[in-house]
Amino acid sequence: MKVVVIIPAAGLGTRMAPVPVGGKGKQRKAPPSKQFTELGGTPILIHTLRKFAAVDAVSEIWIALRESEIAGFRAQLDREAKNVIRKKVELVVGGEHRQQSVENALQSIAAAADDIVLVHDAVRPLVTRQIIQEVIEAAKKYGAAIAGLPAVDTVKQVERTPEGALIKATIPRAGIVMAQTPQGFRYAVIKKAFDEASADGFLGTDEASLVERSGHDVAVVMGSPRNIKITTPADMELAEFYLKSADRH
Repeated sequence: MKVVVIIPAAGLGTRMAPVPVGGKGKQRKAPPSKQFTELGGTPILIHTLRKFAAVDAVSEIWIALRESEIAGFRAQLDREAKNVIRKKVELVVGGEHRQQSVENALQSIAAAADDIVLVHDAVRPLVTRQIIQEVIEAAKKYGAAIAGLPAVDTVKQVERTPEGALIKATIPRAGIVMAQTPQGFRYAVIKKAFDEASADGFLGTDEASLVERSGHDVAVVMGSPRNIKITTPADMELAEFYLKSADRH
């Protein structure tokens, strides 16, 4: 049984984009895609890849990128990430949506039905080896598993209006989990879910949502408050703090 990791990294990261300044239509020079933004002097994506390359059970890493970024990133891996390319690392062309990027990678890998496929956000660089290993073990046992955290804030269901939002209900926190990645599945389980979604034209919010739709139960293992997804400048500041904190210990 092997473990294959898929990292969808073809997104533009619009929430990290600069805001217009000055006159009409003027703005600062566009920054790199958020997965290539440097965190502590190293691109976020390389931080993420190093976490999976350090796990012995992982044998292959597939990264879905925009076609124009593939050659440059391959060269960057060769220069700066020797510890990553000791694993089998393949770069594939991503799609317009995350689901398409993961599907492109799934169609490219060669895997047995019981092999484990992990899917992880490119911009979740602070995942721990323990979380990765626990998701792998749960996916082996249950066929599908994700990292997640119990909700700590009160969760409100709202109705959107032109003026804002109105609360319609308060949802009990005991039944709420905030999904993280990695999300892990037996190859046969995730392939079936993606094939069905493609045939029906269904676009899910994450891989687990497709597997749930396919009728398969998904287990949850404990994630971490530090396993954040970097989507805004504020997230970047927090990630920098966590990274410096880890370096001191």
